[in-house]
Amino acid sequence: MGQQQLLLIVLAVIIVGLSVVVGFTLFRTNSANMNRNAIINDLNNLASKAQRHYKVSRFLGGGGGTNFDGLQLSPGDQSNNNGEYRFMSLAEATTKAASAPVAVEANTLIPASSSTTTIYIVGFGTEVGDDNIKLVQVYVTVTSNSVTASVVN
Repeated sequence: MGQQQLLLIVLAVIIVGLSVVVGFTLFRTNSANMNRNAIINDLNNLASKAQRHYKVSRFLGGGGGTNFDGLQLSPGDQSNNNGEYRFMSLAEATTKAASAPVAVEANTLIPASSSTTTIYIVGFGTEVGDDNIKLVQVYVTVTSNSVTASVVN
């Protein structure tokens, strides 16, 4: 009788241990997915503001319906509890190698080139992404009439 009870206790401890491990794994995966979705929502909001800037007259400080030049991320748009946001170049957007920004403030203005008709806004989350190394990262491609989100990690 004692061996049977000991075996049942060991079996119960193994089952509880496995349940805890599975629970931690599910929590981490769900946490990363929730952070990714929050980043996508924030980026869609920033993309909407960018499109509004594109359509506003130059006399009112917008792009005059021709480009995104002069667009800025306000201090409130640069970071929040979900992550940090900044503009990036096409090369950065396509390489997936961009790392979390050290100082977001250094890259918050679209330079005046009178030809910026597509912009890329990247969001870095607060959770570790699918590769278990880098933070959650999503970027959006914004044109005058479309927004496309791409998940990097």
